[in-house]
Amino acid sequence: MSSELTILFLLVLGTVAFLYSSVGHGGASGYLATMALFSVEPSLMKSTALILNIFVSLMAFYQYYRGGHFKWKLFYPFALASIPFSFIGATIPITDTIYKKVLAACILISLIRLLFRPKDKPGENTPIPLIGGLMVGAGIGLLSGMLGIGGGIILSPVMLLMNWGKMKETATVSALFIFVNSISGLIGMFSKGFTPNPETFSWLIVAFIGGIIGSYLGSKKFNVPTLRYLLAISLSIACLKLIFT
Repeated sequence: MSSELTILFLLVLGTVAFLYSSVGHGGASGYLATMALFSVEPSLMKSTALILNIFVSLMAFYQYYRGGHFKWKLFYPFALASIPFSFIGATIPITDTIYKKVLAACILISLIRLLFRPKDKPGENTPIPLIGGLMVGAGIGLLSGMLGIGGGIILSPVMLLMNWGKMKETATVSALFIFVNSISGLIGMFSKGFTPNPETFSWLIVAFIGGIIGSYLGSKKFNVPTLRYLLAISLSIACLKLIFT
């Protein structure tokens, strides 16, 4: 990329990290969408998104954890199965064509989640059945490893739809879920001979800064409608590009 495009790319990347971390997500689907818009090679997209996810989701989890929103019982049923399946998914070869189409579907989910923030349901949470939690975790973990996402963007709506957690609790669980799955997926890639690209270090710094600010403000009931709509437009373009290229 030219220097001008590189600066624009970093600005968009930082904004993605800022917005996704504000709702407890690592932002992999947003990073992948951004890289797709700037024509980054698919082979580099997956590993880069996982690395960025690790740092941004950890910061998001830390901020939400400090706010007292973490509950172990909401986390472990999903993580028990998702961690090994994320490793397995990262070792499964997938063609660029299939990768782009499945990724487009995940970005669409991300887009909906970004624009529509559901409200907490009144009353107590519904207990998570262990078998159901393991099945959900395994499925999301496998998909996460294959695509290079942490899976929080899929887990969050499932938890909220099933009334398994409140908004802040779900955001906290999702952040840690993304963190452990991203590490597991990255280990799976290393087992297949993956070597990090030095170019991604500057991307990591920008995303980390955006993640710190977003997670801090997000844990304090922060909302940025205008930026969310702008990011939604970018995600929509990226989604279309992935579908038709």
